[in-house]
Parts: sequence; structure tokens; C-alpha cells
Amino acid sequence: MPHTSKKYRKQENPKSNNTLTYIIVGVIIAIVAAGGGYYAYASLRATSSSLMNTTTNVTSHCSTSSTIECAEIGTTYGTIYVELFNSSAPKTVANFVYFAESGFYDNLVWHRIVKGFVIQTGDPDSRNGANRSSWGQGGDASRTVPLEIASSLQNNYGYLGIARSSDPNSGSSQFYINMANNTSLNGNYTVFGKVLDGMNVAIQIENVPVDSNDAPLNPVYMTGVTIADSF
Repeated sequence: MPHTSKKYRKQENPKSNNTLTYIIVGVIIAIVAAGGGYYAYASLRATSSSLMNTTTNVTSHCSTSSTIECAEIGTTYGTIYVELFNSSAPKTVANFVYFAESGFYDNLVWHRIVKGFVIQTGDPDSRNGANRSSWGQGGDASRTVPLEIASSLQNNYGYLGIARSSDPNSGSSQFYINMANNTSLNGNYTVFGKVLDGMNVAIQIENVPVDSNDAPLNPVYMTGVTIADSF
């Protein structure tokens, strides 16, 4: 657990006709092949364009409403853009925003990386890669939030959740990104956001080599979190 996809007209000269036919057929085949290649290329370009447009639309989602809050999570491998569910998990989001704006999240390690499950960060003990032996054990005991469960929010692929101890109301600074549909976590961990763009970055983090404690062999950082009303 997180813790802490026809008729051809007969010719008078068959031999000459055969030769001509071969030439004509060859030309037709070449034209068709070239045309097929063009259409395949055009189709590929259209698909790529569609994917690019989809990404653009997804990224701009946060600008569709002034009530939607967003965050840019900087990492060693690039930026992850997320939407925060302020209306469904207000206390958790407020806490996350506090940590982000205070610089608390600057240069913390993604200290727990479990491929096909979650990538997790937010432990102050891991700042600048120090205190490796205690990664995952830190937090801010003075700032904890209660479990906030919304039936519409699930621990699905790309969604963010708050890590905690055995106490359901002990969520603090540590959070995770689901790298699979983790249905076993539903109802037990607060879901407070989702990735709008940058899952490719999360996947890169997910695939780094780790030790027996699921910690990266070489530190992978969350360089900081910026809060914005839109992207």
C-alpha cells in the first residue's frame, strides 16, 4: 500500500498486346503502390496530428474553469501537469497547495517506485538525496489531513493519492501517482488529482532501477511544484 491501438478489347496482335499489357499493369501497380504509400503516410500524419491535438486539449483542460486548480510537478525527467480535485478533496488539496507554495516539495526524491503500482514522493527526509536509510518515513506531523473519499474518484491509472500510515487520517506531505488501476486502494486512500499531461515522464520514473526497498538506485527528483489556475 502507498505509505507513508472490365472488359478489355481484344487486340489484333496478342503478342504486342501482352507486352503492352505488362507495361500498363506495371505502371498501374506503381501508381497504386505510390498512392497507397501516400495515403498511408497521410493517415499516419492525421493520426499523429490527432494525438497532438488530444494532448493539447487535455493540457488546456485546466483553463476551462476558474474553479479548477492545477499543478506543475517538476521532475528529473520533465514536467507532469495535474488537475487538483478541490471540490472533492478540499482539505487534501489545500494541504498539497500549502506544501507546494512553501517550497516544501523542492528537491525531494521519488523514494518509492513500484513498477505497475505507484511512484511516490513527498518525504522531506529525502531532500537532495540525503538520509537514504529513512526514505519514506518522513512527513510533517503538524500538518495532517483526514481521509476524504469521493465515490466518483478512484485510484485509477494516472490519478494522484495521498499516502498515509495505518491511521486513515494521517495523510500529510507524501503522495503517489497510480501506475495502474489500483482498485484495492479505493476507499482507503484519498484521491485528490489526476495527470492531464506528462504520464510519459511518470513512466520514465517508473522504469528506473531500484533496490530491494523499491528506492531508486540513483536519486530521481521532484524538483518542485507550481500551483496555477490554468496552464
